[in-house]
Amino acid sequence: MTRRPDEVSSDLMQPLETLPVFYPLAGKRVIVIGGGEGAAWKVDLAAATGAQVDVFALEPCEKLREIAAGRDKVALHARPAGAADFTGVALAFGSTFDDAEAEAARAAATAAGVPLNLADRPSMSDFIMGAIVNRSPLVIGVSTGGASPVFAQAVRGRIESLVPATFAAWAKAAQAWRPQVLASGLDFLARRDFWRRFTRLAFRDIERAPTDHDRDALLAEAREAGDDAARGRVTLVGAGPGDPELVTLKGMRALAGADVVLFDDLVPASILDFARREATRINVGKRGYAPSVRQEEITSLLVELARAGKNIVRLKGGDPLIFGRANEEIAALREAGFTIEIVPGVTAACAGAAALGASLTSRETARRVQFITAHTKDGEFPEDFDWGALADKRATTAVYMGNRTLPTLSRRLLQEGMAHDTPAFVIERASTPDERIIKGTIADLPEKVAGESLVGPVMVLIGWALVEN
Repeated sequence: MTRRPDEVSSDLMQPLETLPVFYPLAGKRVIVIGGGEGAAWKVDLAAATGAQVDVFALEPCEKLREIAAGRDKVALHARPAGAADFTGVALAFGSTFDDAEAEAARAAATAAGVPLNLADRPSMSDFIMGAIVNRSPLVIGVSTGGASPVFAQAVRGRIESLVPATFAAWAKAAQAWRPQVLASGLDFLARRDFWRRFTRLAFRDIERAPTDHDRDALLAEAREAGDDAARGRVTLVGAGPGDPELVTLKGMRALAGADVVLFDDLVPASILDFARREATRINVGKRGYAPSVRQEEITSLLVELARAGKNIVRLKGGDPLIFGRANEEIAALREAGFTIEIVPGVTAACAGAAALGASLTSRETARRVQFITAHTKDGEFPEDFDWGALADKRATTAVYMGNRTLPTLSRRLLQEGMAHDTPAFVIERASTPDERIIKGTIADLPEKVAGESLVGPVMVLIGWALVEN
């Protein structure tokens, strides 16, 4: 049974609580009302952008005095703000516990047409301040629409760990090098190739600062690539077993830069969300015993898109190099003259073992792990296994796509001498919220599974190491 590749249209943007906007303030005037620690933070933040900051506070705290003394463009006024103080102002901030002062600021800002943020008063504010990750000129803002600043700070902390401080140097280099790249004589496609190379180098060497030698080398590579820069590129990415957090950072970066994503049925929508909104998404899923896109059609589509100059991600569930027919796609692309980058993924066997809380290997009981598929491309049970190796009690066996042929596999393993009480498990939808485990032995597991309705991807694990703890 076959089907055609299905192009999946990008969903319309879901409702946004707020619109994230990055507002350059260098050379503009900002006012801050209030004298506490909260006001001090707003003053320091605005001054860091290069704005001229006027602060109105009858009783400024020590921190605010220190910032005003240390910043050339901060002026401290020991009086309340008046309506005239809002003239020519780009943004205004208020951090005050005094209701009358807050209401006066709101009225003056409205009259002057100045956007105002009042701390802890979202209903009186024109905009909300989120948590900030500062790798300037790379700046990342996180907002919960004022619902939970603590949660926003926690998300910021997670992002901080993914974007080390040294990344600021790469962002600054991109800013500094852009005029030189524009003046390099490279055409549009070659310049795009330069920035792709720059991005790969930045993430590979994220812990160091870039140098002029890096710039020159990247320009030379882009220039040498010549017509190849206009050619498409294909990245084979492992999507992992289902949990979107198990996608590698390198896989996420590949998705973020893709023009087209070809994905399998087993790839959850939450992983496709890592792709940029403009990317074309095409479902080329192959499912056992169900209508599937023919492999020849997939490889032909990959070559066609690459020849059109597209940046393509071929997204496969689990690890793309384990029972994913990746060799056929790699061979077709190489024959057509294209190179292919491969980003490994977490394979289902590892996710299944993690679900059991068990190791696939053991110094005492399992010194070998073997991966097998329980049906051929025609859906039949393979007969050409090394049955002695599969029945070896000192090995752990991971069986992919083994649900329907489990009774035959069990019978043959028992015939080859595997002990009836050898532990065996079926793990359905490993790593996902719908994960389910069926425990048994190689002798009774088929009967237990026969009474269950299994709809998700299934992994069968067999071996004594799985129950060692």
